[in-house]
Amino acid sequence: MRRLAGLIALPNGSTRAGMVSFSGRIETVEIRASRSADWILPGPIDLQVNGAGRLKVADATPDKIVSLARRLAREGTTAFLATVITAPLERIEAADRAIAAAREDQDEGDGAAILGMHLEGPFISPARRGAHPRSTLKPSGDALRRVMRLRSLRLITLAPELPGARAAIRALVRRGIVVSLGHSEATLEQAQAAIRWGARMGTHLFDAMRPMHHREPGLAAALIGSEAYVAVIPDGVHVHPAMLRIAVRARSASGIILTTDRAPLTGGIRARGGAARLADGRLAGSIITMIDGIRLMVERVGVSPGEAALMAATNPAVLLALKDRGRVESGSRADLIVLDRELKLKAVYIGGRELN
Repeated sequence: MRRLAGLIALPNGSTRAGMVSFSGRIETVEIRASRSADWILPGPIDLQVNGAGRLKVADATPDKIVSLARRLAREGTTAFLATVITAPLERIEAADRAIAAAREDQDEGDGAAILGMHLEGPFISPARRGAHPRSTLKPSGDALRRVMRLRSLRLITLAPELPGARAAIRALVRRGIVVSLGHSEATLEQAQAAIRWGARMGTHLFDAMRPMHHREPGLAAALIGSEAYVAVIPDGVHVHPAMLRIAVRARSASGIILTTDRAPLTGGIRARGGAARLADGRLAGSIITMIDGIRLMVERVGVSPGEAALMAATNPAVLLALKDRGRVESGSRADLIVLDRELKLKAVYIGGRELN
């Protein structure tokens, strides 16, 4: 049995001094005085990881994906969705096989848990493809059937204004796949309809979508005004902290998910200006860790560490129906991180085992 004392992030976003006792699972959470200034948070769950360093998920072998999981764990992430962007279907299917094999090969507690695939495309707007290649498709026919057969698929980003989106969203939702709206030119009305059809998240709010306008609000306004989660990239580059503050005030921490959109620095992508960029300067993802994102949300946006934990761990777990992760409470997996008073990573526990 292990014990940690400090300021505990509770499932409702508040923080209280106390002690957490755990083995593989959390046994007790005692609220009591503590001299420790450490923060005890549920392990972050990153829903958008395209790769890191020179490793790109879309081209990786199963053993490389497991290596990525180990790297993420050392950085403080305890579970993640391996993300594949728009590509020919044959490449997406190959990546699916690799992710599924990596999940089967991964030993319990050997790095961040590989939860499955986030497929960001190919059903996106060509006008809002950002750094994606031009291999965009409509969500119907053989293309949709092939995507529906992917073994590891847990979450898909698509543009709701595309022909066939209504039937596609409903079919994906029936199969238990989370639909997120993004890379889209959708109007307010199109986006609101997609949320009624079952979409439950918006991918990197404000990025790669029609800009908000007071007469044509678009997808961003639909997401902010809905019950769907809004995912944000908290690196201070993709979204200015002032806009992040607006999102938090509009939705509260209970409606927001932090994702890194971590990008591999390969294939012409370089770190420049605080983010990953193509040679022409277009944003291609972030270079932050989840801990970096938590720190920015606290220091520059003004949320509490408990609220940041809600956005980084609890909300992603709820979205994916992971009932035993993302919460510091009795019975949950002991996936925990410890941060010092400056919000720097001190320790990572996965299934109760501390990483060296």
